[in-house]
Amino acid sequence: MLHLFNTLTGTRELFEPLDPPTVGMYVCGVTVYDYCHVGHARSALVFEVLRRYLEYSGYTVRFVKNFTDVDDKIIARAREQGVSCEAITNRFIEAYYEDMERLGVRRATEEPKATEHIGDIIRLTETLINKGLAYVVDGDVYFSVAHYPAYGRLSKRRLEDLQAGARVEVDERKRHPMDFALWKRSRTDEPSWASPWGPGRPGWHIECSAMSLKHLGETFDIHGGGMDLIFPHHENEIAQSCGATGKEFARFWVHNGFVQVNHEKMSKSLGNFFTIREIFAQSEWPEPVTGEVLRYFLLSTHYRAPVDFSDRALKEAKNALNSFYDLFERLKEPSTIAAHDHGDLNGVIERAQTSFVRAMDDDLNTPMAIAALHGLRGEVNKLLANALSSQGRMQARQAFRTMGKVLGLFQLEAWQFGASCAGSSVHDAGHQHEGLAPGSARLSDDEIERLVKERGEARQRKDFKKADEIRRTLSALGIIVEDKPDGTSRWKR
Repeated sequence: MLHLFNTLTGTRELFEPLDPPTVGMYVCGVTVYDYCHVGHARSALVFEVLRRYLEYSGYTVRFVKNFTDVDDKIIARAREQGVSCEAITNRFIEAYYEDMERLGVRRATEEPKATEHIGDIIRLTETLINKGLAYVVDGDVYFSVAHYPAYGRLSKRRLEDLQAGARVEVDERKRHPMDFALWKRSRTDEPSWASPWGPGRPGWHIECSAMSLKHLGETFDIHGGGMDLIFPHHENEIAQSCGATGKEFARFWVHNGFVQVNHEKMSKSLGNFFTIREIFAQSEWPEPVTGEVLRYFLLSTHYRAPVDFSDRALKEAKNALNSFYDLFERLKEPSTIAAHDHGDLNGVIERAQTSFVRAMDDDLNTPMAIAALHGLRGEVNKLLANALSSQGRMQARQAFRTMGKVLGLFQLEAWQFGASCAGSSVHDAGHQHEGLAPGSARLSDDEIERLVKERGEARQRKDFKKADEIRRTLSALGIIVEDKPDGTSRWKR
């Protein structure tokens, strides 16, 4: 059964939903003023894989992920470019969807925007004022941390320590240096909405509380985000949500680790980040990077640990995926073995599935889950060497697809993966496979025959690395090589 590390309690706990088989999960989304970087990609992948695994385990997941579409950074960017805030947010929401599609990340069940929930935010703020947990100063509304005794329980910080470490330049109008804004009075040329305290806009923290309460209720199962959100964002969410309802907010708090460059956190403020689209740009790397390669790289490290980003790590991820897709191509080859003769395949698959589930149940241990898939790859390769029926080959391929789907891996055909790694989209690769694209026309029939012959010679001397390289090259150009039982090969465009 699934166990997750709960940041709130600091322990690894058995996960059981409040209302099975439904799981309610809220994850803090992006502030849409710029393109997403690899840190955003990691958070998106971690919680999508958690969602996929919960579904694999038989649950129905109600997954809510917001857009922050009113914020100081958005306002500043709109001023810089001389356009409306809405023009900025629309542009980068569209860019976000493009990036997530390249990564293979599905859309959430609900994807609310802060500007669509102003009424909910105002009502929540009024509740906090009426309970004595918030106060109004010149059209601004602040949460009073001193009136919420449990403040700091998520981040394990004491209020007196926070006060001692507060910066000198804090707003003197606040009763405590750590009090935070629920509502901000509107300034010149800023978006604003009418409220009981005058025209203004919501603070950052209140929007997530209002949207999660609206879509998931007063108490739900999982709240997620990056570790950088633990304090102050998630700490403040707990204070204002629990303060308003008198109930526990989220039962499990799950946080993913940072992406690093040279062991330093990747962030826009440090200027050491890569956007997702920069990584996918072919000119930026020695070889094209695909969404599946980036997924594999990010999932090869446990979600709570930091992961160091480099072109070498991407190349290793690509090579690992090549080893799987080479096997998948061989599993398509015809067999003369009787259909009922599966050798030890059933046992091999069952052991791999047991290892895979055990790894995922252990706080979403994707590196160990991937290791289980590599173990299955090795065992199936051995069975192929001793011959495996066509039915057994299909069964093996389906096992990889089923487990791989949880991680968002192995859903392509081998020729599609090869073509995408050569810089073509899967759509373009499909045309190449049909012989419609100019890629396969770059090689004459004689050149193809020469490469197929060279591959056959490599196979005879057991230089499988060379043989696989040639197969991938041909596959990327839309040329399929089929190995016959007598050891010869044939090809087609």
